[in-house]
Amino acid sequence: MPQVISSLQLHTQTLTLNRPDKANAFNRDMILELQNALNDAAENDQVRCIVITGAGSTFCSGQDITEMESVQGQDISYHEHLRETYNPLILQIRQIEKPIIAAINGTVAGAGLGVALACDLRIAADNAEFTVGFTGIGLVPDSGVSLLLPALIGLARATEFTFSNLPISAQDALSWGMINRLMPADELMPMTAQIAMMLSMGPTETFGATKKAFNRAMLPNLEEVLEYEGELQEIARERKEHKIGVKAFLKKERPNFF
Repeated sequence: MPQVISSLQLHTQTLTLNRPDKANAFNRDMILELQNALNDAAENDQVRCIVITGAGSTFCSGQDITEMESVQGQDISYHEHLRETYNPLILQIRQIEKPIIAAINGTVAGAGLGVALACDLRIAADNAEFTVGFTGIGLVPDSGVSLLLPALIGLARATEFTFSNLPISAQDALSWGMINRLMPADELMPMTAQIAMMLSMGPTETFGATKKAFNRAMLPNLEEVLEYEGELQEIARERKEHKIGVKAFLKKERPNFF
């Protein structure tokens, strides 16, 4: 079964993260499938808008921690993992010269938050919840979250949101400026399709050039930040706090870092 389902309708390519039994958590294969699907959509002239959403009741819960746990005893670099997976994915979303919409149908956290923030527009169901997630397992925000989150909601709110590691509602996300629109859950996909159709009928080449201008103005150091996140993550990996956080997460307990 594909871990990313791709469907084209009325010039809109919808990419659905498809691990609902794992809260659509990213494993390596899923990330690579998403990269390939985005590349196909970018190169297809019939595609004029892209939508990313999740199967079931979750958008994306971030990195699959069980996969992370399985490599703890191996000589695998978190930095290299980011270079091969999340870093190119986030850059890809920002660099594709077509509108990309995140239809946030439920919980979003960690790298899933990074993917959503990298999209051009974010439309959320009213029952969605947002969590930064990284600090709860003793890691720093990656997947561009360290840059994109404060860019959208301001440094003060981003700091409190990240340090507390507490979820916020879709209503709060809207008031903070993290998302563009809030919809009843059963209206999320119809409204997203309507907005995607409107964008598809617009000057998409101009939209692409506008993305490039926004990237130059607001995110000129995105690639550098992604690389720095990887450096910090490699350091965090070796800390006791990370081991405590992962162990508590897998046991569904509150970590005790003190």
